[in-house]
Amino acid sequence: MSGVWVFKNGVVRLVENAGECHSKKMLVHVKSMEVITSYSILERKLSALGWERYYDDPELLQFHKRSTVHLISLPRDFNKFKSIHMYDIVVKNRNEFEVRDTQ
Repeated sequence: MSGVWVFKNGVVRLVENAGECHSKKMLVHVKSMEVITSYSILERKLSALGWERYYDDPELLQFHKRSTVHLISLPRDFNKFKSIHMYDIVVKNRNEFEVRDTQ
């Protein structure tokens, strides 16, 4: 089985033609409709949702929510922030963030 797993509208599906999924993605905070363009913006939004910053690994930005077992791990360099990281944030923060195609 080859292809790319796509998460859209709460459903995960396998797309056989991976070329269909190569568009650039952006992470959007739903309530404010703000596009996340930096880690400082993302950290503010996550903090408001109860996420706390972990400083254990200097190579990663990590966030933990005390009421869960979830851990969000992101590359320190925002230029390496990819759609897989965005979808991880979306799954762990239902109805707060969305991943969208850039225009």
